[in-house]
Amino acid sequence: MHGVKSRIGAMRDAWRRRGERRAAPRGRAQFDLRGRLMLVTGALGVCALALVARAVDLQLVRNEFYQKQGDERFLREIEIATSRGMITDRNGEPLAVSTPVESIWANPQELLKTPQHLPTLAAALGVDAESLTRKLTQRAEREFVYLKRRINPSEARRILAHEIPGVFSQREYRRFYPQGEAIAHVLGFTNIDDEGQEGLELAFDEWLRGTPGMKRVIRDRHGRTVEEVDLVRPAMPGKSLTLTIDRRIQFLAYRELKRALAETGAASGSAVVLDVATGEVLAMANLPSFNPNAVTGMNRDAHRNRAVTDLIEPGSTVKPLTVAAGLEAGVITPKTVFDTSPGWIANGKYRTTDTHNYGLLDTTGVIRKSSNVGVSKIVHQLSNEQYYGFMRRVGYGRSTGSGFPGESPGLLLPPSRWHGTTKQTMSYGYALSATPLQIAHAYAMLGNHGRAIAPTFVKGEVGEAEQVLDPKIADEVVRMMQTVTEPGGTATQAAILGYHVAGKTGTARKSHNGGYSRRYVAFFAGLVPVDNPRFSMAVVVNDPDPARGYYGGQVSAPVFRNVMEGALRLMDVPPDDIDTWIAAQQKAAMARPVAKRAASAPTAAPAVPVAAPVRPALPQAIDGGAR
Repeated sequence: MHGVKSRIGAMRDAWRRRGERRAAPRGRAQFDLRGRLMLVTGALGVCALALVARAVDLQLVRNEFYQKQGDERFLREIEIATSRGMITDRNGEPLAVSTPVESIWANPQELLKTPQHLPTLAAALGVDAESLTRKLTQRAEREFVYLKRRINPSEARRILAHEIPGVFSQREYRRFYPQGEAIAHVLGFTNIDDEGQEGLELAFDEWLRGTPGMKRVIRDRHGRTVEEVDLVRPAMPGKSLTLTIDRRIQFLAYRELKRALAETGAASGSAVVLDVATGEVLAMANLPSFNPNAVTGMNRDAHRNRAVTDLIEPGSTVKPLTVAAGLEAGVITPKTVFDTSPGWIANGKYRTTDTHNYGLLDTTGVIRKSSNVGVSKIVHQLSNEQYYGFMRRVGYGRSTGSGFPGESPGLLLPPSRWHGTTKQTMSYGYALSATPLQIAHAYAMLGNHGRAIAPTFVKGEVGEAEQVLDPKIADEVVRMMQTVTEPGGTATQAAILGYHVAGKTGTARKSHNGGYSRRYVAFFAGLVPVDNPRFSMAVVVNDPDPARGYYGGQVSAPVFRNVMEGALRLMDVPPDDIDTWIAAQQKAAMARPVAKRAASAPTAAPAVPVAAPVRPALPQAIDGGAR
């Protein structure tokens, strides 16, 4: 029994020891789990701290940098095109306007990924596929390149309708000139970026250009605008510009000048019309002209505004100024008599001649007959300094102050550079050079009672004024010039019914190889109406065909008459020669009943042939100062 209890006790001890052995590993496993949990928790905490630190770095420390990086991928600032200011004439009629157009552009990086679309795109653009591919390949690193600029919106929509990846359009503006060639030289034109290149477009470019706006948009990876985020800067359109030009008078000047060139075969011509009292440029036309709506690089010579840039020897248009200089110096009076016989006067080894031997002429007759001999005798009584100072004062040899780009000051040599015959030849328009604008400006001074006003192209702008000649002398010279357009003068073709016209012809030979050729420049400059001059006009016709007539009274005077007739009517200028107008109306009224009776004569009466009376040819108006 005792043995049994011993074995049972031994078995218990064995089971106890076995349980202890099994319990020992179970306790170690519980200890390792706790450590592992702590390790994992610590690792997760460190990661959380790292993420928080990274978030702080991204959101707070380096926020601007990463925001900029993100924006560069999706956010874009694009320019908002703005229109150029309108240019109008003095009556508000548009002369230059900006119209909205579209420009096609592409992202070469995107477009070159689908080269199969390039032939379709080239056909839509109207260009060669090979040249388009070459253009894009050369700019493969860029994200922007123009494909076609300033086209009609409908054409842009047609191109975009192909939905070629990487091809887009943007709004731009294009300049349009409704009056075309008639006023091209005054306005000038703009380039493809809408920047002024010539004329008043260049002179007032900053005023007209305006300020483009800017907006912030979100674009997708294809370059398409997804959302407009913000307006950075609103677009400011250009300011409008109102000119002194009257488009109606401008068209008249252009039309009549064009007709004169066609009839005389002349190479070029210019016409300038000024408002005497204000100095405003009412018209300035030049031929040959160009189309400012389709400017090309060809025939750039036609872009030049000859009225302000070209220098010409003004010929006999200087003679009234020479007479004015003599009157101011007191060396002559309006009644001074000059013996112009035998029709010439020595000029060094040459002779200064008149067209005819006019014999005795008073001061008025010298202007009326345009006598070179007469003005030569006047200028001989003036010192070099007197004559030079006077010519400078009335505007020769210096800019008129109009502010037009490229205006020439003319050429008037100082007395130190004169030789023995310079002053004499200057008295009738040689040895000095002027622009058509300077000639019109000098005549406006005479019509404004000796007060010179700087020409201006901007309405409301007042040019500098200067009293350069005694009003009485200026008025006397204008009255003398009136005889030029009356019977016996050299410019009867400049006469206007109902108005007294003062003017002066000029016919100058063109210089060539140090001498003078048989090619001519025909001038006429005048004022109307004489009693209260409103307009000053200078007409220059360069190189007319001698076989068709080349004197100023034949070629240029009719242009003056036709333009001024229209201008006087358009501006409602009252006539100052009522008697002549009434007489003409009465004569026309008497002729109408005769014409009416002739028209109502029986048609059954046999026609009796009547020999047409032979009428003598009207004498051609000849500028007596032509050499």
